[in-house]
Amino acid sequence: MSLVAYSLSLYYMDQQKQQQAQEKKQCFFCTTNRGVVDYKDSELVRQFMSSQAKIYPRRKSGLCAHHQRLLARAAKRSRYLALVPYVNR
Repeated sequence: MSLVAYSLSLYYMDQQKQQQAQEKKQCFFCTTNRGVVDYKDSELVRQFMSSQAKIYPRRKSGLCAHHQRLLARAAKRSRYLALVPYVNR
């Protein structure tokens, strides 16, 4: 086996291990059987926001598309009512 073929086989083995390690996250709201994302629950909304008060993307939060849209709407409403800050300094 040549050195190039050996390095390629190691490369593909690493990709397979990475794919196995990246398990699909379960949606928090689907698993806890919560149908509604309440904008008045500021602690819950902050759980899905970064330290700079940005909403985490789906790939990081692990939410399904439906609940990600509901969370974004709830975060915007709670920002408007000053329950959650627009920007942390």
